[in-house]
Amino acid sequence: MARLLAIDYGSKRTGIAVTDPLQLIATALETVPSHEVLKFLKAYTQREPVEAYIVGLPKGLDGADTDNTARVRKFVTHLQNAFPDTPVHWHDERFTSVMALQAMIAGGSTKKDRREKGNIDKVSAAIILQSYMESKK
Repeated sequence: MARLLAIDYGSKRTGIAVTDPLQLIATALETVPSHEVLKFLKAYTQREPVEAYIVGLPKGLDGADTDNTARVRKFVTHLQNAFPDTPVHWHDERFTSVMALQAMIAGGSTKKDRREKGNIDKVSAAIILQSYMESKK
């Protein structure tokens, strides 16, 4: 079975998380500069089969688009062009950064690790992926 891969796309950095091959557990994988995401994904998919991409959709508390929503939609267009045979699913990403920080604190990460924004991005991607998998059960 192929993996699911989640993307928490940001203006500077993008967090990436994947499932295990049986699609049971979501794990933070990497944080990459946003302008290098497609290059990273092409290299990754040569090593590991990916069944679908799950992309965090930024929305405000009221459900309206945020400043980042248009940027993420544009990225998804490029993602679909680069991987036309792999489906892309949207998933609400509200509160994932806050949840990621709380998970890191609960997991005992140091203040230094929590200050590293890339760590929060990849944990946010894992939360998006886990939430997506739970919504499909």
